[in-house]
Amino acid sequence: MRTESGFDALSIRRIREGYEMGVLTPRDVAELCIARTEALEERYGAWVSFDPEKLRAQARASAVRLEAGLPCRPLEGIPVGVKDIFNTVDFPTEMGSPLWKGFTPGNDARAVFHLRRAGAVLPGKTVTAEFAVHALLGATKNPHDMLRTPGTSSSGSAVAVALGMVPAALGTQTAGSLVRPASYCGVYCCKPSFGVVPRTGILKTTDTLDTVGFFVGHEEDLAPMFEALRVQGPNYPYVFRALEDRRRQGRPEGRPWRVALVHTATWNQAAPHAREALEGWGRRAESAANVVVEEAELPAVLAEGHAVHRVLYHRCLAYYFREEAKERLRVSPLMRDILDDGARISLEEYRRAEARQRELQQSMEEFFSRYDALVSLATAEEAPLRGEAERDDPALLWTLAHLPVVGAPALRSPRGLPLGLQVVARKYHDRQLLTLCADLTEAELLPSRMVRAEEVFGERGEVR
Repeated sequence: MRTESGFDALSIRRIREGYEMGVLTPRDVAELCIARTEALEERYGAWVSFDPEKLRAQARASAVRLEAGLPCRPLEGIPVGVKDIFNTVDFPTEMGSPLWKGFTPGNDARAVFHLRRAGAVLPGKTVTAEFAVHALLGATKNPHDMLRTPGTSSSGSAVAVALGMVPAALGTQTAGSLVRPASYCGVYCCKPSFGVVPRTGILKTTDTLDTVGFFVGHEEDLAPMFEALRVQGPNYPYVFRALEDRRRQGRPEGRPWRVALVHTATWNQAAPHAREALEGWGRRAESAANVVVEEAELPAVLAEGHAVHRVLYHRCLAYYFREEAKERLRVSPLMRDILDDGARISLEEYRRAEARQRELQQSMEEFFSRYDALVSLATAEEAPLRGEAERDDPALLWTLAHLPVVGAPALRSPRGLPLGLQVVARKYHDRQLLTLCADLTEAELLPSRMVRAEEVFGERGEVR
């Protein structure tokens, strides 16, 4: 790997400071994105489409705004990768399937509109799995070890951020497709509470699970990306009341943060090194002045989470992709198996799973009456070798529960490969979660930035 720095050394905040100091322009930022991508894309395959000239045109427009003295918007001139299931007016939206090759929707997804409104510029679309359903099986490589998987369907975005091609990228999570790639690639991710970022103009797979989120390389960039993407204003009354409630979103008054360290039902399936890493994090947290971490038992209903998730997920996939299922030779064998399984799930079984999901959500609401947040493993192990079966991990539990999550590259495997943990908060306490993560970073319990591949591997790819 080339060692020249990209956005792994330049956060959104520092870019904005560069604008204010007159040492950076949106044109400079665009050229950094282009140079880094041209140097690394052929080897790592993060993009399904990337257009330097479209990026330069957007950067010029951003620079003209600043030169005219207009206010610098929150993401002014910031290149953001977009997972290829979001509609975009200027790029095709092919959803990882040959059935949709060349499809141009002619509009922007609402989340993409929010990014542009905040000043972001779009260099292209990142690789996703077929219909954003399973692991990436194609050319996209893990930045830390090309023999290992980069993760599931949002991995193109995670790889683009991990390689410093862009400071941020959009993804989605229906099971673990933000948290898992973030863990394997050593970057930060944020999965907001269900419904906080609009899903309009995005491939739908599951009604009660699909959640829009993002990747960043620096902890300090979580908040500006979240604020740019989320719905705002009284037209979204419940989310508006919750996110604007300073009592709910601020630091605890007169006491430290209360954080639960939890072992989910998948704990015994996790690799020993992963369990040891999380327990070691808990021991380090004992010395933090403003954080109390204690082991806690999760509600028993969470043990059913994976089974409930499968019913909801597979039944919805079979419904929404019933036309694509007719093209059996143009749909992967794995996708065919999932659709066939979903078609066998009865409506009554689906409704029981929906009811169980609501019970699980209520149980977590009660759990958070005692804690501000919980911490769990992000994945059950470091990134496995490509083609190897992946162990069950707890990421989908918090998707099922509609909870906000930050995936942080806070742990390492014995090989030095990145391994994430999840910080999870009460539903709609997203801004409080980001404040907690900032405090954990100040306490050196979370890293300020991503795990750079150069720290793990040398020039020829050998383990250090």
